[in-house]
Amino acid sequence: MRIQSGCGYQREPILEPQDDADLERSCSFEGIVRAPTSEGIERIDARFHGNAYSPHRHDTYALGVTISGIQTFSYRGASRFSAPGNIIVLHPDEIHDGAAGTEEGLHYRMLYLPPEWMIAACDDYRALPFARSPVIEDEDFRHCLVDALGNLDLEPTDLQLSDWQSRLADHLWKHADAKVKRSKRVDHAAMLRCRDYLFENSHRIVSSEDLETISGLDRFTLSRQFRALFSTSPHRYLIMRRLEKSKTIMATGAGLAETAFSCGFADQAHFTRHFKSAFGITPGRWLSLTSH
Repeated sequence: MRIQSGCGYQREPILEPQDDADLERSCSFEGIVRAPTSEGIERIDARFHGNAYSPHRHDTYALGVTISGIQTFSYRGASRFSAPGNIIVLHPDEIHDGAAGTEEGLHYRMLYLPPEWMIAACDDYRALPFARSPVIEDEDFRHCLVDALGNLDLEPTDLQLSDWQSRLADHLWKHADAKVKRSKRVDHAAMLRCRDYLFENSHRIVSSEDLETISGLDRFTLSRQFRALFSTSPHRYLIMRRLEKSKTIMATGAGLAETAFSCGFADQAHFTRHFKSAFGITPGRWLSLTSH
């Protein structure tokens, strides 16, 4: 990964869990750098001043580490603040925003983890871990995240992914609200078939009848079970897969109208509205922040 600064391009040092100093950089670059996506996991390095994101929600866990500055955001009806070294845990489909809390700006790293990764790593398929607090101080948890976020140049191996998956699941359950009610057991295989169908057909219209045929369940039972397993609705899952595809297409230089059409949106305005709702910034702003 290369990051831009006023004095040209510089190599980001590999982050080491043992040394917080390695997390700090003095350059004032503002923008987002994305690591190669692996098995549905997105990892980023982000630096901002002022208000970065308007209220939005995504269908993944957002797990990160504040590196420098104060990270401020609204979440579940309250203002939150994260200092350097703190862990951020945002549950799927929860509305939040994001900003730098001081004039020095904000630097953080984040990974976005699909809920099914948590399900696969846990013995209990009936619920997802819901962290009691979105800002956590936990050295072991932080070391685990720094392992995952330390080197954004390289794609992780299968062994690394499996290690992150199991460790992150354990840490999330450690900080989960023990009072959360367990959902009724769902038809796991049927929901996975629906998820795979939505993923493979995200470019076109998918009907309730399609998913009823695939799952063998009525649309209302299907909707309840899908949300219980993936913490979002089938419709929103479909939209998010289109938006993920849009980032890849835009990165190749495609225009917004072309991208909207290629990903199955009605038009550019439809695409822009969904993009901002999911990520807190417009597609044009995202391009300006990631085009270095």
